[in-house]
Amino acid sequence: MIRRNPNGDLPAIHSDAFVDPTAIICGKVIVDRHVFIGPYAVIRADETDDHGNLHPIQIGEGTNIQDGVVMHSKDGGPISIGKHTSIAHRAIVHGPCQVGDRVFVGFNSVLFNCTIGDGCAIRHNAVIDGMTLPANFYIPSTSRIGPDTDISRIPRVSQDITAFSESVSDTNQQLVQGYKRIQNEL
Repeated sequence: MIRRNPNGDLPAIHSDAFVDPTAIICGKVIVDRHVFIGPYAVIRADETDDHGNLHPIQIGEGTNIQDGVVMHSKDGGPISIGKHTSIAHRAIVHGPCQVGDRVFVGFNSVLFNCTIGDGCAIRHNAVIDGMTLPANFYIPSTSRIGPDTDISRIPRVSQDITAFSESVSDTNQQLVQGYKRIQNEL
């Protein structure tokens, strides 16, 4: 469902993107080409700051937002998702938040008030809260990373993890093409 927010902002969705009919995209959301937005995802840009300002939620080219993902931002803060990034099933991205290119965010992970550098891999059930994670870091499942975390103790992304992240992105690009081809059949 594509709908306006209370300010009247309507999502801008590229014609080459695929949005599942069960997803809810509301307000000042910008979806680039070849993006896949899966079933029951909710992307909602509708909350303003005290002055009525609202930054958009931007989703970069080739990114996949999988089933049940929730994106929203406190007080109209920005959310930016880079190119060819995967946000896996039921993850939460709560802005303000910036996620770079070729990032993998695992099932049920939570990103809040953070910046994630290019090429990072965040595994399942991890929490990143209130910090900047530089490029190419690997966050193991169930980790909690915050402003007091010593990033010198965090491992870097391995070739195997990079290959996995790329395969998820490639698979979802195939889904965009397949679903676009059949979307008017029912």
